[in-house]
Amino acid sequence: MAEYERTFADVKKTGGLAGIVAADSAVSTVGIEGRGLSYRGYAIEDLAAHASFEEVAWLLLRGELPSPGELSEYRARLRRLRVPPPFLSEALSQIPAGDSMMGILRTAVSLLGNLEPERGRDTMAVADRLVAVLPSLVLQRLGKSLPDDEETLAGYFLGGMERAHPAEEVRRCLDVSLILYAEHEFNASTFAARVIISTMSDVHSAIAGAIGALAGPLHGGANEEAMRLIEAWPDPDQAEKGVLDRLTRKEKIMGFGHRIYTVSDPRSPVIKEWAYRLAVTPERKRLFAVAERIERVMWDTKKLFPNLDFYSALAYRFCGIPTELYTPMFVLARISGWMAHVMEQRSNNKLIRPISRYTGPEPRMYVPLVVEERR
Repeated sequence: MAEYERTFADVKKTGGLAGIVAADSAVSTVGIEGRGLSYRGYAIEDLAAHASFEEVAWLLLRGELPSPGELSEYRARLRRLRVPPPFLSEALSQIPAGDSMMGILRTAVSLLGNLEPERGRDTMAVADRLVAVLPSLVLQRLGKSLPDDEETLAGYFLGGMERAHPAEEVRRCLDVSLILYAEHEFNASTFAARVIISTMSDVHSAIAGAIGALAGPLHGGANEEAMRLIEAWPDPDQAEKGVLDRLTRKEKIMGFGHRIYTVSDPRSPVIKEWAYRLAVTPERKRLFAVAERIERVMWDTKKLFPNLDFYSALAYRFCGIPTELYTPMFVLARISGWMAHVMEQRSNNKLIRPISRYTGPEPRMYVPLVVEERR
């Protein structure tokens, strides 16, 4: 794991706060030499291989992995918390068709803060409610049923989408993707949530802000763009030519490179393996071959590696999830990481208020306007 290198010495004056240490955090490591990506000390590779999303959500929110009894009770609690308030469901149904699901989720979280205000409530209870209810809001907006016999979030969501019990391999693929997307240190949406909560605002405002940040194509929207890229060409040869043409025009190829990782994204091989396992039909094999050719071209020409979003696009497609839901799926996973950071920020709060480097005009004299009197 030593290839995931990150140092904090000799920080350069680069844009976007790149390389700036904004705060201490015990939630995760991202790119630290010898550690790679870990949640509360557990390597992402181990969690993706052996844990469930509910175990990881408990770990992120509470600091330790649950016991078998705690996990069973936690899943039962989440099942009880899945049903949205009737007024919330009714209000969301009034939003005109065509609005993005990210806009729906942002509004839903904000309105939930009015219907179930945080005042006097344990923040952990608010976190559990959000983890449980957000998948239901997506399903309801799609006009889907809310299954009552699925204990895992992955099984619950897929069951609602398909109105049937999902195949175990498909359910596990989605479960793994939720684990991989659950947390990633001070990314844009998490930092937005911490900035908002640092003002002593409420949880729902912080999460609504995080959803707004995630909606941008340079953050959460990259997986949707990656799918559109992969399905743009009928075969690997035309994909290679098409990508080279785009690079010649200096177009951005979504799903490659990362602001922190310099050699590879440790999450990418995990989700790529799951996409490969689910590529069992000729059409899926074609898409996977196109994706692999794009990956090779990007490495050979730019030395850019696929990040989590690239092969997640294929994994979601093979799980039967529509492209327009890829970024909302990100929300359903990342809510656990956001809430872990919200609680950590509150535990030792200090208002986040950075400074800028001024690049405007030199001091100049104000000359009052001469206004002619009307006669």
